[in-house]
Amino acid sequence: MIGMVLTNLYYLQISRFEDYQTRANGNRIKVLPVAPNRGLIYDRNGILLAENRPVFSLQVIPEDIEDLELTIKALSSLLDIDEEDVSDFYKDLKGTRRFKPVNLVNRLTSKEVALFSAKQHKYPGVSIEARLARYYPYGSALTHVLGYVAKINKKDLQKLSEAGFEANYAATYDIGKRGIEKYHEEKLHGKVGFQEVEVNNQGRIIRILDFNPPAPGQDIVLNIDMKLQLEAEKAFDGKKGSVVAIDPRDGGVLALYSSPSYDPNLFVHGISSKNYKKLLTTDRPLFNRATQGQYPPASTIKPLLALAGLEEKVITLESEINDYGKYKLKNVERVWRDHNPWGHGKVNVTKAIEVSCDIFFYDMAYKLGIDRISENMNEFGFGEYTGIDLHEEADGIMPSRGIVKALFNRPWYIGDTINIGIGQSYWTATPIQLTQAITTLVNKGRRIIPQIIRGNMQNDAVVVQDIKERRPIAIKDEHNWDIVLDAMYGTVNRKGSARKAFRGAHYISAGKTGTAQLVTIGQDEKYDAEKLSKKNRDNAMYVGYAPFDKPQIAVTVVLENAGHGGAEAAPIARKMMDNYFKGQTFPKHTVIEYLGQEQEELELTQAEVQL
Repeated sequence: MIGMVLTNLYYLQISRFEDYQTRANGNRIKVLPVAPNRGLIYDRNGILLAENRPVFSLQVIPEDIEDLELTIKALSSLLDIDEEDVSDFYKDLKGTRRFKPVNLVNRLTSKEVALFSAKQHKYPGVSIEARLARYYPYGSALTHVLGYVAKINKKDLQKLSEAGFEANYAATYDIGKRGIEKYHEEKLHGKVGFQEVEVNNQGRIIRILDFNPPAPGQDIVLNIDMKLQLEAEKAFDGKKGSVVAIDPRDGGVLALYSSPSYDPNLFVHGISSKNYKKLLTTDRPLFNRATQGQYPPASTIKPLLALAGLEEKVITLESEINDYGKYKLKNVERVWRDHNPWGHGKVNVTKAIEVSCDIFFYDMAYKLGIDRISENMNEFGFGEYTGIDLHEEADGIMPSRGIVKALFNRPWYIGDTINIGIGQSYWTATPIQLTQAITTLVNKGRRIIPQIIRGNMQNDAVVVQDIKERRPIAIKDEHNWDIVLDAMYGTVNRKGSARKAFRGAHYISAGKTGTAQLVTIGQDEKYDAEKLSKKNRDNAMYVGYAPFDKPQIAVTVVLENAGHGGAEAAPIARKMMDNYFKGQTFPKHTVIEYLGQEQEELELTQAEVQL
């Protein structure tokens, strides 16, 4: 028996010494992950948009407390802890070892920290932990751009595991859920660090043996101009809709606002059921109208359709029609009406865009046909994603025979084509698509992909990312660009539908109004907003750019159920442009007659010039 014991001792302590030594060290030494600091986010002018602020959590170590239930009740009374927090604490407690801390309150106020600190001696096993958490100083003004971070859930862990990134999030509480925070999560998160610690047989840390610091996430800079973004929020004043502003020179998104919005800080520390229910209203504040809202583009696309008509030689600059307020096809009972009941008289393509003559575009669409319309509009990006750096984007619908058959299981009718001529029927587009289309137009075919991120911060300098582009649009006659752009100039500066909104501006702009009809009006009926429920009233729309000769900004405004584009949407675009060009000076504004001929000079007062 003694011989057997000695033999076994020799086997364990000599023959297998290295193997068991390694296993013993594994029980004694542990490697623990250390979370990196999340990268900061700035606007193009260096204004901090997303930062990391210290927050204080109330933590409980269950095994150090004699009567856990009694202690929780006492703390709830002392700090007025919400019942939902207590419920969440007991849920988290079930899956945690008793010597590890569990959060009771995720965010304490400075007053609560002081109150607990004064009485901490009465609560052994309860302590305050400080850590950095995301904070958005501009709240609801930037929600649909930045998105937010929130607690990592099982679905997030599964995706991280499938992508092979699970280890990098071993010590991280939060992950980007929406907006830029989600789209650029990999850049913003950073790389996890590690510390080697010595533990006892119960898993408690005795001392730190080694420390490998984490690499913080990259600080990124956006193209967003925060002053312009705040102007958008102010201009909407609670109205439903969205505004998008882009620099046509590089595709940088200067402003992107969706109304109504919400405070993203509610989600960072875990939103309560009560607050979340408030967001589930018919106004849909969680919905990003700027990139996901799908609206009939209405008359805003008339310049693009006019370009198609010119290119396909269906019309020329000299082509005219007589507009008597109605349009009718032979052997067809239906009558299509103009927004002006008495018509516009003799109309060519320039005047048709300026005064938004529906009859001209009914006739042109009929002659073009849906196949050529669809083909030309696809070139401008309708019916596809723009490529903006947000996951929350819709592609809209650019109707064609095949798409209508697939989606609605019905054939294409000639009446559908006529309605397409004024941006109605099955055609839907997002505000970001409309803005991209207008930038392509002013760039005469150069297709730049809109981008929110401008670049990364390195050594206190911005490393600007390259401009992203798609294949440019090639047309047969370059002069057609000028015809269409001149008509948009006339919309604002001659006798067009946006002249009133931009009267007195110290810069020269161009644009196109739109009024999107949401319900069908009977043949013998007139549109009366007062007789319709608010949700069925027309959408007001406007697309425009400035300055006319060298565009620096393109703006799209969509106001839901607001009425006429020239009266409601164009003034908001004016406010955006006034804000953007504040402090800039321009030559005296001369009104130009068609295609470069001087007609009259519009005198501006000194006060208007210095606006």
